Amino acid sequence: MGFTAEKLEEEKVFKDPVHRYIHVRDKLIWDLIGTKEFQRLRRIRQLGTSYLTFHGAEHSRFNHSLGVYEIVRRIAEVFKNRPHWREEDRLLCLTAALLHDIGHGPFSHSFEKVFHLDHEVWSRRIILGDTEVNQVLKAVDSSFPQRVADVIEKTDENKLIVSLISSQVDADRMDYLLRDAYYTGVSYGQFDMERILRVMRPTDDQVVIKHSGMHAVEHYIMSRYQMYWQVYFHPVTRSAEVILTKVLLRAKELYEKGYPFQHPPLLLQSLFREKVTLDEYLQLDESIVLYYFHMWQHEEDEILKDLANRFMNRRLFQYVEINTELQMKQWMELSRLFEQIGLAPEYYLVVDSSSDLPYDFYRPGEEEERLPIHLLMPGGELQELSRQSDIVESISGKKRTDHKLYFPKDLLDNAREHEREKKRILDILYGKG
Repeated sequence: MGFTAEKLEEEKVFKDPVHRYIHVRDKLIWDLIGTKEFQRLRRIRQLGTSYLTFHGAEHSRFNHSLGVYEIVRRIAEVFKNRPHWREEDRLLCLTAALLHDIGHGPFSHSFEKVFHLDHEVWSRRIILGDTEVNQVLKAVDSSFPQRVADVIEKTDENKLIVSLISSQVDADRMDYLLRDAYYTGVSYGQFDMERILRVMRPTDDQVVIKHSGMHAVEHYIMSRYQMYWQVYFHPVTRSAEVILTKVLLRAKELYEKGYPFQHPPLLLQSLFREKVTLDEYLQLDESIVLYYFHMWQHEEDEILKDLANRFMNRRLFQYVEINTELQMKQWMELSRLFEQIGLAPEYYLVVDSSSDLPYDFYRPGEEEERLPIHLLMPGGELQELSRQSDIVESISGKKRTDHKLYFPKDLLDNAREHEREKKRILDILYGKG
């Protein structure tokens, strides 16, 4: 019996609040879960700084990765013996689902922006590099790590497998919507996943949805829309992300200037130099970052000390809505006024924008081509979803964007020696002048 087909003597199960149970029978999957690179995901939150807004949002990338694996496992059961599905691809699908987030760093997307990282690049490096994950994968076949990396990178020739992990209705999105809704305590992300799994059908190029399941997909798309604006783009979460980003940027700036840290960030130095080895990257998790933030509350640098204190103790920036970015004249005036009262505008005056496209149809030649969701009609032909659904048609291709300006109102309130400057700042911020 080859390793690919090797089963555990007894099925292992994880009790899960979203899927009830996560089932593991394949020895390959069990061995991958036990690697140190996969266990590291326990120490990286799925929703970054959202725990400062929704106190239950403490779940991890580990939780989510198991959930995506379980959904793909169930899809493979639905597809069994159907045309276009090859049973020999099953383990590749399960492995890619399990490892799709293996490259995420602490605080994920905020961290990536500061240090110019890409978690998909790091996923590939972990899968192909000198790691426990790579050793387990090579036990299947010497080419298997490359195949898994290609599926996650969306370059594998089997588009059906890729679409299970990354499309507009994939296992990744289905798990994070249900899981994030559960842990944040909101109802927006709920949809009928059981129904969607039952009406999924494989084709050569992608997963399609049986026409009778259209309403379940409509519900899923609207749930995703609501979750983005009510949870993922929540202004308090965004305020925390702004401060997190500014703490890291300030520490990086001080490091580059040779600042004598009382608590030198030894494990972050490679990030500050932007020359990170695989071993150095794998040492990073949120406990490391939070340790440095905790210690930086006692540094001599007033900006680093203040920003670290704000993040650790949830003293976040306030915000005002702005329809468009402030006119250059107003922005220049605000920056000058902040400097006059002793606040560095590059750290204390921040415009943050969010945008989302809830559903898009395929438009060839565009920078981000999205494969649309197709319905399998009774006659066997395929129809793009928005041509059949009035609900989806009404939001297709419509990108919503908002802009917020974040600032420390408490420091403005305490600037008693600068009443005139403070009044002018507030007048600009609140649209009075």
